[in-house]
Amino acid sequence: RPRATRRTVRVLLLNPDGGTLLFEDSDPGLVDVRWWVTPGGGIDPGETETEAAVREVREETGFDLDPSVLLGPVARRHVVHGYSDQVIEQDEAFYLAQVDTFDVDVSAHTPEEQITFKGWRWWSKEDLRGSDEWVWPRELEEILLLLDQSDRWPVELGFQEESTVPDVS
Repeated sequence: RPRATRRTVRVLLLNPDGGTLLFEDSDPGLVDVRWWVTPGGGIDPGETETEAAVREVREETGFDLDPSVLLGPVARRHVVHGYSDQVIEQDEAFYLAQVDTFDVDVSAHTPEEQITFKGWRWWSKEDLRGSDEWVWPRELEEILLLLDQSDRWPVELGFQEESTVPDVS
C-alpha cells in the first residue's frame, strides 16, 4: 500500500450540553467497517495549526469557528492509520472549542470525504462511555476531561495504531 506522512489537527467541538461532534467514517475497501472521528485533517504548507483547525472545521462542518475560542493544543500524538488502500502516518494536535449546537453542512466535503463519511452526530459523554463502536482517538473521553486542566496541556499520547488494516512494515 502507498504510504504518506503528514501533520494534522483535530478539533473537539463541544456543545452546551457537553456533546462532542463526531463523523462516521469508513474504509471503502472494507464493507461495513465504520468508526467515529473528530473533525480535522491535514495542515497545508504555510498554515498554522490554528488556521488549519478553523479551515478544516469550516470545510467539514460548514461552521465558521472563531479562532479565539480554540483551546490548546490539549493533546498530541503520532498515529498510523492503515486502510485497505493506503497507510497514513501523522503527527496530530488536538484542540477544543466550545460552540453552540449547529446543523452540519457537508457541501464542502472533499470527493474522498463524500465517499467515506457516512454521517455525523453529537455524542454525549454517556454515549461515548456506553458505546462499543470504534471512536478515534481512543482517548477521546480522557482528552475531554482536560477542558479545565490547562496546566496539563498538551498531554503527550505517544505512538498509536488506529487501523482497519494494520501496518505491518
